[in-house]
Amino acid sequence: MFNDLNLKFTHIYVPGFIVIGLGLFIDSLYITQFTSYGQEITNSLVFIVYLWMLFKTSKVTRILMLVGVPIALVGEVTLSIGLGMYTYRLENVPHYVPLGHAVVYASIYYITKEPWVRKHQQVIIKFLYAAMFIYSLLWLILANDVFGFMCMVIAMYLFRRFPDTQLFFLLMFFMVVYLELLGTYFGCWVWPPVWFDIFTWIPSANPPSGIGAAYFLFDASCLLAYKIFNLQKWQRLRRHQGLRRTQASA
Repeated sequence: MFNDLNLKFTHIYVPGFIVIGLGLFIDSLYITQFTSYGQEITNSLVFIVYLWMLFKTSKVTRILMLVGVPIALVGEVTLSIGLGMYTYRLENVPHYVPLGHAVVYASIYYITKEPWVRKHQQVIIKFLYAAMFIYSLLWLILANDVFGFMCMVIAMYLFRRFPDTQLFFLLMFFMVVYLELLGTYFGCWVWPPVWFDIFTWIPSANPPSGIGAAYFLFDASCLLAYKIFNLQKWQRLRRHQGLRRTQASA
């Protein structure tokens, strides 16, 4: 399976992976012992990678990254500051977070475009399905993560409901696992022990295991914004996708 490993887009998504890990470490509680400007440094690093990806991606991806930032900002302010679903270290919404949403989105998109991933996507999907279920089940058993398990169940339903999105969102699920584990471990943000810190009958881990399901809403919002501002191009894209599905089933 790995003998034919062919990766064409590492220059796009590898910087995204690196800046997420490095940036969260720099914004960590540990680094506050040495400087109070950790968050500002991370903001700058993520912004640089965001600009890099803007220049290296396709026009459609570029538009989605641009509209994704204000969408992510509204979502973060609403969920974190407004509703208290989770809380950032400085009780704000760091500038790198909305930018990071766009970086993650583009990174996963270009991973799905890799020839090797496309060739082996059915095997990858089956493996990630099993890994997702096992991961969330372990968090449910070991950390009483009811909220995270509920999110995972919702994700599985959406995968079945929209099969064309399975590869993208399974990869996104584990990308979110990666950044959530790092972010909470480094103390960049924290999730309350129950859902919204209100619903005591829905306990949650820190982080909830299946919170990657929330990216369905982010993706849908980006696509809706793109559709509104580029209606004719969207219609051509959908016709092209329909033709490809027809050819594939023939």
